Amino acid sequence: MTSLTHLTLEVADLTAAETFYAASSLGAHVRLRAASDEPSDGFRGFSVSLTVERPADVRALVEAAVDAGATVLKPATKSFWGYGGVVRAPDGAIWKFASSEKKDTGPATGRVDRVVLLLGTTDMTATREFYVGQGLTVAKSFGRKYVEFAGSETPGGSEGSGSGVTLALYPRKGLAKDVGVPVDGSGAHRIVLGGSGDGSFTDPDGFAWEPAALTTPR
Repeated sequence: MTSLTHLTLEVADLTAAETFYAASSLGAHVRLRAASDEPSDGFRGFSVSLTVERPADVRALVEAAVDAGATVLKPATKSFWGYGGVVRAPDGAIWKFASSEKKDTGPATGRVDRVVLLLGTTDMTATREFYVGQGLTVAKSFGRKYVEFAGSETPGGSEGSGSGVTLALYPRKGLAKDVGVPVDGSGAHRIVLGGSGDGSFTDPDGFAWEPAALTTPR
């Protein structure tokens, strides 16, 4: 396993999820499949972050998601780091839209520069070592606060196939605070990570990986 190639969300209502992700344009970044009967309660321990060029792009993504049925967790607004907003999709997945720019220099571009999957972990050191052992390379590290792995990023547009995802680790409590939800949660994560390797495995926090061949696009 050397990189994270795509994400598959497991949803309770596949038809409704397909409608939402098509209407919101977020479907370009994930695959969908029906969830198992395993319950999922509260914070699922992850968020999907889309990095965009300017605040207008953030607002456009938030508005499209809300119009399609998402709930705002954090409204689009300026922050110390730039400009961003957070929504929860009807299936429960949390999406964050962010730009490093605080002011617009033009209209929304409609482009997504980067897709980042943030996993909330209970032990940063152990999880980092686990992924290094699976063949991933650390690209950025800020001790036990944040770890980012090198990946097969494919920037430049909202019309991709969901490939090219950056994997990053964040303390679970900090990630919950960042997206505006309580930290408590149990049961299924409702996401499967597609990898470039041939094997299936589960990380220390219970996130499952499958080879790309097993997660056929829907």
